[in-house]
Amino acid sequence: MWILPLVGYLGSVMGFCFLTLAIASGLYYLSELVEEHTVLAKRFLSRLIYSIMGLQLVLCVVDRFPFSLTLLSIVSHLVYLGNMRRFPYVKLSDPLFLASCVLVLLNHYVWFKHFSDHQDRAYQNMASYYDTPSDIPSFTEIASYFGICVWLVPFALFVSLSASDNVLPTMGSSEPLGSGPGVGGSGQGVASSSSSGRSRRGQGMAKALVDNVLGGIGQVGDAFGWKKPDERLA
Repeated sequence: MWILPLVGYLGSVMGFCFLTLAIASGLYYLSELVEEHTVLAKRFLSRLIYSIMGLQLVLCVVDRFPFSLTLLSIVSHLVYLGNMRRFPYVKLSDPLFLASCVLVLLNHYVWFKHFSDHQDRAYQNMASYYDTPSDIPSFTEIASYFGICVWLVPFALFVSLSASDNVLPTMGSSEPLGSGPGVGGSGQGVASSSSSGRSRRGQGMAKALVDNVLGGIGQVGDAFGWKKPDERLA
């Protein structure tokens, strides 16, 4: 067979492209949703962090998960909780934000190593090749643990948080929204100040990432001479 493998490769590439577009659309929608319901999102994320910390304690007591790794995960979620003090804005150079990025990778590594070593020890202790090792979590259980206890909160924070470089000025800032030329004499000054306020509004990191990727694709298309249908008509 020569053609069918090529069809399989083509289908895999198309499926990957559609999956990437679906994930990007979902991130964009969730970021927009968080921007519209900031208070509700903050309350939900705070309760989610406490719930996962409680779940990890239960796993440590009932299922005998390693105490040191459980303590690391709980401390990591306490650091994640520290990012909620200015929600939804975050400074990319904030030590808590940088520590959160490091802890995500560290938690992934230590828990992956724990489950991998646990499976290796179980297979080494088998008396026969045909025996089935006992007390080994299935792939679904391991994936669910990683999805809920390791990745869920960092992913939710990535979707929800906004880079604070373009945050709306507060009452303590030196340039309030109403200051500047053209304000007070006509409604144009108010409109310009409100539009500048919207331009200064913080943008979700996931939304900014999608916009940058789409902008990069557009620049590549322009470099190759590809134009949108409306530009062709113009």
